[in-house]
Amino acid sequence: MPSEFVFAFMDCEFGGLDLEIHDITEVGVIFTDYRLVELSEQQWRVKARPERISDEAAAIFGYDEELWSEAPPIRQVLEEITALAPKGKVVVPAGQNVRMDVAFLERAFRNCGIPYPFDYHVIDLATLFYAWSLVVDEPARALSLRQAATTAGLLGDGGVAHRALADARLTLETFRYYVGRLAPRDLAEVVPTAADRPADEVGPDSGADTTDSIA
Repeated sequence: MPSEFVFAFMDCEFGGLDLEIHDITEVGVIFTDYRLVELSEQQWRVKARPERISDEAAAIFGYDEELWSEAPPIRQVLEEITALAPKGKVVVPAGQNVRMDVAFLERAFRNCGIPYPFDYHVIDLATLFYAWSLVVDEPARALSLRQAATTAGLLGDGGVAHRALADARLTLETFRYYVGRLAPRDLAEVVPTAADRPADEVGPDSGADTTDSIA
């Protein structure tokens, strides 16, 4: 039943993009029910090892070594995330390119010996944005949060904040926008059949009738 699902709209900031050599530096989570009604939210700075934060990443999310030195360790943050997650529900990670966040979090939970509290499925804004672009016949120029939010008219002049909770909230609001604007269309209008595509785009296994061309 849908009511068994809740979503964890999440965003993490990292010391870089390589989970083998970089640390999580910030986590933001907004829990919603299956209708996207908000249940709770929280943001954590995470005490990270300075040598596992690249200069480029530090500039993006505004790293301050003194400020981050007072942050809780990753184990405490993971325990608090688990405590905040709704009980007795299937908690599905949701976000923008959320597989990256999941990869870092899975590794952190495993390294700390804490059971992973989320489902193995994920819900990604990029997929919804691309589906919307097909429905309205407006080609997606990119699959980023910046592009999805800008197209929805939800991103101001300041751009994406690159702060965990702010980006999680922007993702949730953008997700709601596109869910509310998906309208039914005939499948053939969205995905052309083989017969409608140019001959040079139709492969031998497409199912198109090529009898006349080889007779």
